[in-house]
Amino acid sequence: MTHRSLSSLSKVAVVATSVLLIAACNKTPTNENTDANATAETGSDLMNRISSGGTINVGTEGTYPPFTYHNEKGDLTGYDVEVTRAIADKLGVKVEFKETQWDAMLAGLDSKRFDMVANQVSLTTPERKAKYDKADAYSWSGAVVLAKKSDSRFNAWESVKGLKSAQSLSSNYGELAEKYQAEVVPVDGMAQAIELVKQGRADFTMNDNLAVLDYLKKFPDSDLEIKLTAPAEEKTGSGLVLRKGDDAVVAKLNEAMQALKADGTLTRLSEEFFGEDISQP
Repeated sequence: MTHRSLSSLSKVAVVATSVLLIAACNKTPTNENTDANATAETGSDLMNRISSGGTINVGTEGTYPPFTYHNEKGDLTGYDVEVTRAIADKLGVKVEFKETQWDAMLAGLDSKRFDMVANQVSLTTPERKAKYDKADAYSWSGAVVLAKKSDSRFNAWESVKGLKSAQSLSSNYGELAEKYQAEVVPVDGMAQAIELVKQGRADFTMNDNLAVLDYLKKFPDSDLEIKLTAPAEEKTGSGLVLRKGDDAVVAKLNEAMQALKADGTLTRLSEEFFGEDISQP
């Protein structure tokens, strides 16, 4: 509603109100807003810790040789673990590993229990790619089918349809088994999966070629063998995985990875755990 005339008192009130409004608009931001702006300018908490030589927290299984496991002395080691330690050295930070079952790994990342995951993670689904970032790959491999030597049913990947596959439900290989329409038998990890196959409670298990080769090398009398191997073009790269949105941290991790490739550290660690360089596709 518009008034065509105002009394002197009304005019004074309007002027006073206008002054207050101008003052409010020019008011210095509160400490809360200032702190928020400062955080945005200086980067994430993780980036700040990396920049200041702090500690990064990394989730890993500790039960998935040769990638992450405990040696005869009880020390946590493995290819992923040692690569992560080498990355931390390049960044000038400390690393603290938090051992977690695979099925709870990404949930722990979501809840910020740790900053990243080092556990042969490949972002193979649109959902994971939309939710997580992965640094440059430090290993390349493909899926294989492991079954009893006497089982002659495996002549093509399509032949696993309807067969029982022992898999961790949320793993890449669990997803692959479902893709080929196998009946998934849930397990906590590779060791349990292999036992179910040996006992005849599952027909096969899918897992990483390198992990399976490591198992067969350690247990040549297991009566198991690789039946199917993924073609070269289907190899996937695994690297450190973290929550989406921290591009500066991913860039730092990639810089460290390039340095480890250049100085031969990745090749040395590959040959130590696998006898060949698995850091190249």
